[in-house]
Amino acid sequence: MMRKIVLPGTEVGDAKSKLPGKGVFKEGDKIYASRLGILSEKGKYINVIPLSGVYDPNVGDNVIGVIQEVFKNAWIVDINAPYPAFLNLENVPWRVEYGETSKYLKVGDVIISTIAAIDEAKNIDISMKCKACRKIEDGIIIEIQPSKVPRIIGKNGSMLATLKKYTQCWIFVGQNGRIWIKGEDEKVNLLIKAIRKIEKEAHTFGLTQRIIKMLGG
Repeated sequence: MMRKIVLPGTEVGDAKSKLPGKGVFKEGDKIYASRLGILSEKGKYINVIPLSGVYDPNVGDNVIGVIQEVFKNAWIVDINAPYPAFLNLENVPWRVEYGETSKYLKVGDVIISTIAAIDEAKNIDISMKCKACRKIEDGIIIEIQPSKVPRIIGKNGSMLATLKKYTQCWIFVGQNGRIWIKGEDEKVNLLIKAIRKIEKEAHTFGLTQRIIKMLGG
C-alpha cells in the first residue's frame, strides 16, 4: 500500500463524517493538513503523521531507487523521499527507443542513480549517467534511517573502511538510507548486525572500537 504524503493546507477529509486528529485543522466542513506528513485514518479520526526518517534529497546525492512505474518515455522511481523521482530516457546509459522502456527497467528493479535536479514544486529528476550508477542485479539491499548515513560512512569514510576491512564485503551506501551489500552469507549477516548497531548507537562515544570488537578485530 502506498503511503499518501500530504502538504500543509491539503484537504484531507470531510468534517461531517470524520474528526480532526493530530497534524490537521478544521475549517468549515473540511479538514486540512497543518504539516507535511503521511495521511493516516484511525477510526473516525484523521491524522497527519510528521515525516521522520524520510530522505530529504539534494542535487548530486547518489541514491538507491526502486522502479515504481514504467511509461513509454520515462520511469517513476521510489527513492525513499516524500516525492517520487523521474528518470527520463536521456538520463540513462542505454539508447532506449520510445516505448521500449520496460525492456531495460521493469517495476521492482533496483538502481543506483544520482539526483540531477529538483525544482520548486519538488519534482525530482534522477540520472544513471554517473560513475557508480547501474542496475543492481545481485546482493541485498537494507534500509536505515537516512539521518544515520553519515555515521555509517564515518569521518573521511573511516567507519565504512572499517566495515569493509573486517567483513570483506562490498558495500555501497546511498544517501537516501539504502545500502547495497554483497559478500559471503555469514559475513553479510555480521555486517548487517554491525550496521544496525551503528544506527542504534550513532550518538554514543567509542562506537568504532565496539564495532571493531564485534567484527572480530
